[in-house]
Amino acid sequence: MTMNTLDLITYGPVIPVIVLHRVEDAVPLARALVEGGVRVLEVTLRTTLALRCIEAIARDVPEAIVGAGTVRSADDALAAGDAGSRFAVSPGYTSAVGTACRDIALPLLPGVATASEVMAAQADGLSFLKFFPASTIGGIPLLKALAGPFPDVVFCPTGGITAETAPQYLALPNVKVCGGSWLTPDDAVKAGDWARITRLAREATQLRA
Repeated sequence: MTMNTLDLITYGPVIPVIVLHRVEDAVPLARALVEGGVRVLEVTLRTTLALRCIEAIARDVPEAIVGAGTVRSADDALAAGDAGSRFAVSPGYTSAVGTACRDIALPLLPGVATASEVMAAQADGLSFLKFFPASTIGGIPLLKALAGPFPDVVFCPTGGITAETAPQYLALPNVKVCGGSWLTPDDAVKAGDWARITRLAREATQLRA
């Protein structure tokens, strides 16, 4: 069955890319984002406690739609599903990751950087793709170029995007949502400044051009 993550775009124009270093920050951070109107949360598997953070959010913040980012292997996909992830995001794409996600019915947003990678993902039934790392591989000009041969593909650009540049990406017809880490600054998380994160989330919901 073809996996479909397109439902995610209905919740707002930005998916925060979250790196957590303390489990105790997971729930208040998620609640702060949800309060600001951002419900789709990507918690990256870049730290050893990321899965515990996903478990905590899935358990205690049911109104959030929490997913796992930096999914690089079938084992990552299985662990993410077991932790309560409702979707997975990968930095690149392999059929092994795609198959693993399909087998456990975990919607996948796979990363691509080239036309060949777009074709590989499409061959496995995926047409909503993460464009990564957006700002360093060609940004808006490359997305415009990809629109020609791939009119049936939509993208979530991630990597180097800011609150200032996001509206320019979101104005493209083949971009439905973008990912960014600016919603959860490290200093705000470390300080427990949840009000600031709620404010950034609220601003992000208004970014679509």
